[in-house]
Amino acid sequence: MTTKTSINTKTLVIMALFIGLSFAGSYIRIFGSIAFDSMPGFLAALLLGPVYGAVIGLLGHLFTALISGFPLSPPLHLVIAFTMALTMYGFGITYRKVKEKFSETTVFGLTGVVGVVLNAPISLAFSMGTLRLMAGREAALGLLALLPILTVAAVANVVISILLFKSLEKIWKKS
Repeated sequence: MTTKTSINTKTLVIMALFIGLSFAGSYIRIFGSIAFDSMPGFLAALLLGPVYGAVIGLLGHLFTALISGFPLSPPLHLVIAFTMALTMYGFGITYRKVKEKFSETTVFGLTGVVGVVLNAPISLAFSMGTLRLMAGREAALGLLALLPILTVAAVANVVISILLFKSLEKIWKKS
């Protein structure tokens, strides 16, 4: 684990790797600009900590939006990127707060639910609020059609990140 006061070279290299994985994941799309760019952010939030996961989640979404041509407009994608950062931070904090208090199944269940809820309906609510200011109520309500796809993508990203974390956990602690 890294310290809270400084970032060492190893952490920077690992962050660069996760950012690269986010970029690669941005090419694995489920629908439009909805992709597997957030999985490395979720994984980093578990392995490195919430702040690192937040940075990686923010950049991951920006990469996906960039290669998709910012289909929802640059201002809206900036809002989404910041909600991705909040999602990864909340996911990582939840894991850290509950990992010593509950069974492993409960910890990953709670952490996973927090990640999905923040990543789908909460993030979508922020996006709808922004779009309402930009383009009106009807345009904002149109984003609701994305909720099922966002939820499926969030579940997939969270589950894969937890499975990878469990596979890497023992190796990670040794390094």
